[in-house]
Amino acid sequence: MSTLEQLYSQAEKRRVDNQLPYAGAVTPAEAFELLQLDPRARLVDVRTRAELDWVGRPVVGDGQYAHVEWTRYPGGVPNAEFIDQLRQVVTPDAPLLLLCRSAARSKLAAIAATQAGFTKALDLLEGFEGDKDGQGHRKTVSGWCFRGLPWIGA
Repeated sequence: MSTLEQLYSQAEKRRVDNQLPYAGAVTPAEAFELLQLDPRARLVDVRTRAELDWVGRPVVGDGQYAHVEWTRYPGGVPNAEFIDQLRQVVTPDAPLLLLCRSAARSKLAAIAATQAGFTKALDLLEGFEGDKDGQGHRKTVSGWCFRGLPWIGA
């Protein structure tokens, strides 16, 4: 088990090394530890409601999970209320871990959150389902589910 200082330091190192325009990035395991150690931290799932319904979602501490769509389903239309909805579930100074399917939308959400004044926006690397394997399947090579972290299916 890491300390909070180590977890935030690793996220910051990734920010510097990769010149990220937000507070940093954490692996799924680091995110899970961070949520256990920091009661102020919030995991915000930016996937669509359909993805939650069909695929499942992470299980974390009481009050630490929120869902705010980055894009709407169907059609992938951007959620124009994303920042306003984000402000309803997390304060701008709280650690904010952003999660999507494979860490593409979460990066965009982290940029938008940072530009809107969220000072501790972190991208959750690998996402919930991770990258596709050679057969085009997810949850087999990376991501929250593959790493064996708690989640509930659809």
